[in-house]
Amino acid sequence: MSPQAADLVGRALSFSLVRHAGQTRKGRPDVPYASHPVRVAGLVLEHGGDATQMAIALLHDVIEDCGVSDAELHEAFGSEVARAVRDLSDVLEGDTPERKAPWRERKTRFVARLAEVDARARLVAACDKLDNLSAIVADLETEGAKTLERFTGKPRQIRWYYEEVCNALGGDLPKRLRAELDDRLEALRRLVPEASPEP
Repeated sequence: MSPQAADLVGRALSFSLVRHAGQTRKGRPDVPYASHPVRVAGLVLEHGGDATQMAIALLHDVIEDCGVSDAELHEAFGSEVARAVRDLSDVLEGDTPERKAPWRERKTRFVARLAEVDARARLVAACDKLDNLSAIVADLETEGAKTLERFTGKPRQIRWYYEEVCNALGGDLPKRLRAELDDRLEALRRLVPEASPEP
């Protein structure tokens, strides 16, 4: 990695850590939220991504969860990073971190948008969903179905959402990443027997 690339990743890491400071994983007050974008960035690097994609991974939730604006991201990290973070944000016009549109509306729009984003952003999205799916499956296996109560969507909606996301990501992901996603999705299907967008 060049010094310029390392600088971009370092700046994105610092920005992400500051913006997510004090946040924890949903239903896991002992786990700092920043652990998630750091893991996603690691997965991006592991599956062939470059420094720009790592920066996108580190920043992928700052619009959605921290209220960072497109303009702020563009000024700090450039147009490619800002556009990809916007494309990967699960928000609708007028949403704020405290007040978001209804769950099904947001998820349906996100899945539709995901099918249209470029392959570079889809790699980041796949790594994000792999990390989320891995955490959900691990929690279900160790703590049971009650762990899904922390989510807005019901268990069958969560399964429906991840099935739709995995379909939207398409087949052009790196083979091992696609295999890992499919494996985690199959595990979720075993643990959550029904899928539906309805509550």
